[in-house]
Amino acid sequence: MNRYIDRCVDRLIERDLVIFGAVLVQGPKWCGKTTTAHRFAESSLSLSDPAGGFAALQLARLDPAQAITGAAPRLIDEWQEEPKLWDAVRFECDARGGEPGQFILTGSATPNDADRPMHSGVGRISRLRMDTMTLSELGVSSGAVSIGALFAGDPVKTSLGSIDGISGVADILCRGGWPQAVGRTTAEAMRISAAYIDGVCESDVSRIDGVRRDPEKVRSLLCSLARNESTLSGTKAIERDLDGDISKNTIASYMDALRRINIVDDIPAWHPALRSPVRLRQGAKRHLADPSLAVALLGANPKSLTADPKTLGLLFESIVLHDLKVYAAVNDASVSHYHDADDLEVDAIVHRRDGSWIAVEVKLGSPQVPEASENLLRLERKLVERGERPPAAKLIVIGFGMPTHTTPDGITIAPIDTIGI
Repeated sequence: MNRYIDRCVDRLIERDLVIFGAVLVQGPKWCGKTTTAHRFAESSLSLSDPAGGFAALQLARLDPAQAITGAAPRLIDEWQEEPKLWDAVRFECDARGGEPGQFILTGSATPNDADRPMHSGVGRISRLRMDTMTLSELGVSSGAVSIGALFAGDPVKTSLGSIDGISGVADILCRGGWPQAVGRTTAEAMRISAAYIDGVCESDVSRIDGVRRDPEKVRSLLCSLARNESTLSGTKAIERDLDGDISKNTIASYMDALRRINIVDDIPAWHPALRSPVRLRQGAKRHLADPSLAVALLGANPKSLTADPKTLGLLFESIVLHDLKVYAAVNDASVSHYHDADDLEVDAIVHRRDGSWIAVEVKLGSPQVPEASENLLRLERKLVERGERPPAAKLIVIGFGMPTHTTPDGITIAPIDTIGI
């Protein structure tokens, strides 16, 4: 039996099981939701298990109340295969007097409007996002630079990264964060990402709502998204990229389906305060669920990425944002990007509901650090002058080239493989 690798979301599941009647863990297929959920469950109903999934699905359709009966917490795996189960879980949470920790649901897709449950589940069911594995979970990052510690204002200790230059960054991007890739060669890991894309194009994007979508058009759209990874390219840019092969309405429909199967997970724009005088641009930053998907769609490999620093830089930003989102969630924070009307752009803002925030720039190598530093200082000056609180920390995440340290301007510079919770 393979040893379980601790996941960041474990802490969130533990937290919410003592607060809510049910916990929903949602995210892309193959990211490890079922394996993680089983660690907390006392009984289970799987609607996707080849051995018994059909019988379980039939029971769920005929008698949802009976299907969810079992020792608590009861795991309902891939609940969206029978949306009636959502309301059955909600009703049962109420019937048990709001007792916490009754159910765990996992889902790799969101049902369409026609099949969605009648109630949102607010107050009964918490929603948690699970992503593919971070470098910390994979054992690549030491976690010496803690997002939580940065929010607390703790000093950063000197630490060294271990990634071997550009080629090491390229290898990490090609491998991705799929649990099935752990212990495999880079070539084998890349086959997993390619197979994932094939499954999305041929089946998953149509199964979500029963609408048949052209696999080649889905692939073309995904390739366009991969080319625009970590950019602010809007729908018009994607239309131009596809050169009229897919209509505007079809793009919108396909994008909605891709979001509902958790393949597209764009980074929203940050709004520093409800009444902030700073004029902001609203576009989302393009982001696929795992950087290895973009690598597969671009037909790249470690050698070709090493020879293309521009693409490597965009994909490096993608993996930093991917990991930051996971670390932020454990610290009750979210990740957005900043882009204002004066064209000041900062790659990521990690922010909490209490108004505290960390400004983050992402640069592949040390030669780009001075430019990143100026951006962070400019953002701090602009927001403080307009009445915002200063950032809890200013952080530049690099791929390699220098140890973790803090500059006289108060900017922390850290290799990606030192970042953690």
